[in-house]
Amino acid sequence: VQLQASGGGLVQAGGSLRLSCVASGRTFSNNAVGWFRQAPGKEREFVASVSWNGGSTTYADSVKGRFTISRDRAKNTVYLQMKSLRPEDTAVYYCAAGDYVDSVRISWKYWGQGTLVTVSS
Repeated sequence: VQLQASGGGLVQAGGSLRLSCVASGRTFSNNAVGWFRQAPGKEREFVASVSWNGGSTTYADSVKGRFTISRDRAKNTVYLQMKSLRPEDTAVYYCAAGDYVDSVRISWKYWGQGTLVTVSS
């Protein structure tokens, strides 16, 4: 499956953006999907994930209450709604799809290219 992330851009602190991740090649409706980000000079970090049916979501502490992950299985798309953005949210955001290896851990198998989010102060 190929993943295409989009929706990044330049926004002022306090603003909002919505990222989209679209799958092609085959559906990822049976996969968990997650968002990760990598800021300049830093390691990639987990942001949020959603289960295959959308019934379970997980967030990094740094984005809880500000970001919302959701999926539209009919459109084969996963969204990351980002609000109250901060300069420290500046990063390249990547989407990934994978399978649960147990009740908590996900094996991320497929990765999309990144989309750049820049938050100005």
